[in-house]
Amino acid sequence: MNVQRVDTLMIPSLERKLSFSGLDGWTNLAHAMYGYEIYRYAAADDSLPIGAISLVEVKHPVFGHYLVTAPFGSYGGFAFESQAARDLLLDEVSRLAEKLEVEYVAVRFDEGESEPPDNWIQQPSYFTYLIDLTPGPEAILKSFSSDHRNHVRKSTKKGFTIRFGNLELLDEIYEALARSMHELGSPYHTKTYLQKMAELLGSTLEFAVIYDARGKIAGGGVFIFQGGTMFNLHANILRDFRSNYAGEFLYWSVIEHGIQKGMKTFDLGRSLAGSGNEVFKMKWQPRKKLLAYWHWLAAGHDLPALNQKNPKFQLAIAVWKRLPAFVVRLLGPHLVRGLA
Repeated sequence: MNVQRVDTLMIPSLERKLSFSGLDGWTNLAHAMYGYEIYRYAAADDSLPIGAISLVEVKHPVFGHYLVTAPFGSYGGFAFESQAARDLLLDEVSRLAEKLEVEYVAVRFDEGESEPPDNWIQQPSYFTYLIDLTPGPEAILKSFSSDHRNHVRKSTKKGFTIRFGNLELLDEIYEALARSMHELGSPYHTKTYLQKMAELLGSTLEFAVIYDARGKIAGGGVFIFQGGTMFNLHANILRDFRSNYAGEFLYWSVIEHGIQKGMKTFDLGRSLAGSGNEVFKMKWQPRKKLLAYWHWLAAGHDLPALNQKNPKFQLAIAVWKRLPAFVVRLLGPHLVRGLA
């Protein structure tokens, strides 16, 4: 069994486990936008691929120097057929981390119940949420609580409409996401980030934009299709439309759209345990799955806490919400590039 650095992770047998955010198109996006170095390694036994990992190296004046899989995604970029292959790859990553003198390594994948090897620490803070689409819309709707079922039905009577597309919706999806992230107190990427994402992922990506009865943008999302799974990368609603169940309209429309496309599973994306996002997602009766967020730490460094629950960020979030849009859109991409 051996490990070597490779230029591409075109390994069909491991693509599903690597997830879209571990494949070349996604990591090439991080490189194209921010110049991050990509490190891809494959493990093989008698020339048979049995494991792979893909990381990017982030250097940021505020958020530090680190290696991470699935940059700007929930999880992915690490797959293995055996524990031996897993440990061999992680040993190689540890050596790389020491050579690059990073502060930590974050490896994110979807086996949260597994125990990490020595010198690696699990941070059990994030979950993803999976809806089985195979029963069809009527059965899925019946599985909800009566209150949530009522909210979904109300949302369809508020005059909202939805469009699915690709680059033809670039301006609208950027406006929906940039404005909603500003309202939440979070920085966001440039429009070019979404453009390059669509160009690199092609037909496997769809933007969705919802409009109110007057044609005003109410929210939107970015959805990626791999195999039989539809992944929610972003899904945000503007503050003025939340009380009219625009979030319910968006999610229900996407569920119906995914079923029409023959998808088997809707992955609602990661959320921090106990967050408002988790509360909303649990209304859809998903299967809640703990994600593996394994960390290797350099001497003298603690587990990173780059999330909204970190008390250090509370003042920054409050201030960010009050800044004018032109300032946020100018500074935001310089900040968010460090939050891979």
